[in-house]
Amino acid sequence: MEDDPETAGDRRQTLQTIQMLREVIDGDPYATVAQRWGLSRSAVDRRIKGLAVQLTQAVGVDGLQESGAAFVKRLRMHRDAILQALEHFDPAQVSSHREARVLKLDEVDLGARRVRSRSTRPLHDLALYYLPFATGLRPLEVARLTVGDYLLEDGSVRRESRVRADVAINGRDRPLFFNHRRLDEALGAYLDERIRAGHGLGAAEHWRGLDPLGPLFLGAEGEVYPITPNGGEGQNRYVCRPLLEIYRKIFRQADIPGLCTQSARLTLMSRMYERGADEDQVGLVLGIADRSAVREQLARPRPELAKVLEELA
Repeated sequence: MEDDPETAGDRRQTLQTIQMLREVIDGDPYATVAQRWGLSRSAVDRRIKGLAVQLTQAVGVDGLQESGAAFVKRLRMHRDAILQALEHFDPAQVSSHREARVLKLDEVDLGARRVRSRSTRPLHDLALYYLPFATGLRPLEVARLTVGDYLLEDGSVRRESRVRADVAINGRDRPLFFNHRRLDEALGAYLDERIRAGHGLGAAEHWRGLDPLGPLFLGAEGEVYPITPNGGEGQNRYVCRPLLEIYRKIFRQADIPGLCTQSARLTLMSRMYERGADEDQVGLVLGIADRSAVREQLARPRPELAKVLEELA
């Protein structure tokens, strides 16, 4: 069914604004972009900043907080992160009141129960739900994971793994830890379901009978989720649209205010800080190289000086 004229017009305007944002972060002044598109400078300024705020809320831009979206210098500083966020941005899913936030543990658990009860593929979807909370992985990185990234040859969980360079969105290898009980339970149950269905099998005596080079997650009929180019010629950008849509569906089923991939990453950051991790360690796990970028996403909590100095002697 075709869109109504208003919806189609909104979509055209959003696509136009996305292109204007690309031009601005590539260095074009607002005035130049405004002249090119036949708009006033203030209209371009308002639309670009509004889109940047939506990106921080709906997807998350590494190193850029919502407040920073008002400054063109900051937008240009985070050009690569904005381009990555645009790969995963679907304006139809944006809610003006939704803002990524740190979730409480009982909220995460409540979301999991709702996903389990509402999903048509509960084992598959529950494992996907827990992954960003446990690892900080983005959907494209999840799509690139293999069975061998998660399992050792003897079938046990690879507790200390790697986000390989060809898996990571930024192309840089980083550590990957699978030390999350609920994820183990959900992912183990999903892999058992795959084995029963005969999807992605390998040698029976190794890797639980699965092909270690095959994707960790498969479609309902055992098909591979396609990863396709998402940029112009010469641009090394990709997207896994089916898995993106599955994540959107999972988050809708969880029905937790503010829940999106970015809020799962922020929740992981917060839990790491609670355990004593510093900004370098948080950045290493989440694939953010700059400490200031980590700090802009979620500042490390600072205790009151009175508490720090209490009974030191």
